[in-house]
Amino acid sequence: MKPSLAKRDPLRLFPCCVCSQPREVRITKKGKPYIICNPCGVQMFVRVDTGIRLFDALVADADRNDVWKRLAELQQRYQFKCPKCGKTFWLTSELIKTSWANGKLEGYRCPDSDCSGIVRTEKAA
Repeated sequence: MKPSLAKRDPLRLFPCCVCSQPREVRITKKGKPYIICNPCGVQMFVRVDTGIRLFDALVADADRNDVWKRLAELQQRYQFKCPKCGKTFWLTSELIKTSWANGKLEGYRCPDSDCSGIVRTEKAA
């Protein structure tokens, strides 16, 4: 029987690949790490030894380099909330709204096709 490569510390956290919220790294009966994010419906299982070693290094690096602070900064910069419908979305180049008169940045359009909301930013003000 192979020795388990995954550490059995229940306090290890790693961000969900969809919502970026910290999720507990759990261990299967066979000693392999996995993450479940119930709000997103994401399940991530790491199956092979090489992947488990790399994943363990990422989890350790997340705590050591304060990935939570870096993710919060990214969200502050690139995640917006529509003032009209309240939907939260990430900035993409397709959502940039410019003035037809002078081409200056006005803000970012809500990605919901039924909503005409525009998030105005400091740069656009």
